[in-house]
Amino acid sequence: RDRRRVERAVFETDRQLIEGDLTLPPAGYQSRLSDSLNRGEFEFVPLTNVKVTSLADGEVTDVPFLVLAKGQIRIAYPVEQ
Repeated sequence: RDRRRVERAVFETDRQLIEGDLTLPPAGYQSRLSDSLNRGEFEFVPLTNVKVTSLADGEVTDVPFLVLAKGQIRIAYPVEQ
């Protein structure tokens, strides 16, 4: 059985601050946020339970699912839990 774990992470783009849940393997290969971002075969990061904050005006939008293009990410870090 393939069990997964969810890690809350923040991604900053030129225009938005995006916080969402990233689904990762429970341990080992590809189990870290950095592993997910460095995987060359995928150009997008799928996120759930997402909060998007505009850096221009601070407007916040909640969306259940978002696919973030890796090329737009300037900064990424896990949320301390």
